[in-house]
Amino acid sequence: MNLPALRSHNAALVLDLLRTAGEDGISRLELAERTGLTPQAVSKITARLRAEGLAREAGRRASTGGKPRTVLRLVPSAAYAVGVHLDRDELTVVLVDLAGVRVARRRTSLDLGAGVDVVLDAIGAEVEALRSATGVATETATAVVKRAATATAVAKTAATATAVAKTAATAVARETESGIEAGDEAPAPAPAPALLGAGVAMPGPLDHLTGTPGRVTGHPHWEGVPLRDELVRRLGLPVELDKDTNATALGLALHAPVPDSFAYLHLGTGLGSGLVLDGALHRGARTGAGEFGHQTVQLDGPPCGCGGRGCLEVLCLAAVARGDIPEAARILGTGAANLVRLLDIDRVVLGGRVVLAAPEEFARGTREVLAGLGLAAEVAVTPYAVAEGAAQLILAPIFGK
Repeated sequence: MNLPALRSHNAALVLDLLRTAGEDGISRLELAERTGLTPQAVSKITARLRAEGLAREAGRRASTGGKPRTVLRLVPSAAYAVGVHLDRDELTVVLVDLAGVRVARRRTSLDLGAGVDVVLDAIGAEVEALRSATGVATETATAVVKRAATATAVAKTAATATAVAKTAATAVARETESGIEAGDEAPAPAPAPALLGAGVAMPGPLDHLTGTPGRVTGHPHWEGVPLRDELVRRLGLPVELDKDTNATALGLALHAPVPDSFAYLHLGTGLGSGLVLDGALHRGARTGAGEFGHQTVQLDGPPCGCGGRGCLEVLCLAAVARGDIPEAARILGTGAANLVRLLDIDRVVLGGRVVLAAPEEFARGTREVLAGLGLAAEVAVTPYAVAEGAAQLILAPIFGK
């Protein structure tokens, strides 16, 4: 058994429950019940998380027969992630805390066709400006779950190491009815907040595993560029690269009250989708899933930049360009109906700058197409930003997602 990996997995389970509990917090008893971990394991994990500054006490709950239970909550300001949305005509960079809340944003015009070095320089400059403006440490933090797995990994001095070890070893059980500790000794000083990494989202297709774009529609010169590795070198941070639609779908899935299946349809400078099936982001073996805009719906239709004809994207964007929003919504709804019938999904979520410019029209048009075909999927519009979803490429694994 790989014990360090197991510890990291268990810490991720606990961290995720702290994340979803929000300001109200969660008791150690609830943590044990929901994770299936032993009371002793929960006590040791929470002691390490407190020592890391990732969790803190959030008061006590009224007694239901035994002693009042101490509740813990996540400390969102313990660490941050950068989210980058590289669109065809714009660059957006955000700083997001551990709870997924945006704390800063920068946006600038940028042509994706301006050249690889120009774009990389712009990303580097915007990320550095964000760092400077917020004062977050520029050094890379070790992955939070890995840090939280062992007390000695975070001790900054010999005294701190002793205190952390003592905390994990000598915590006293105060919730006698459950055998779970209601509190630990005072945690050691936590490390300063730091950046965990940068998530980058851009139009597809691309290879998430290798971090390289494919033949981006309208910008084929990006094909094969080692974008992730080059940004790691320039930013001095861990970097994850994914499609803009996947990043947004991931962020939306993390905020869903229960795991479900839905499609996020993004209409902006292009048209694409992110697919979440049974609560998990579906990328496909080559990150090719969700190329929604390039399904052919008119065999003899106008040529598309992807090389095909009559694609949803070229038809929908043409309708938008001539100001025919009802037609654009009908085309979007037609594509949505194809996905609902193909995947039997529960929801269709619409987003992107074009949708947000006329949200009611697009929602109504999509619903009408689905209803006309007897499809019962829910339709909603979200303002959730791609850049914030990109930051979740870094944060989600910390919580085991």
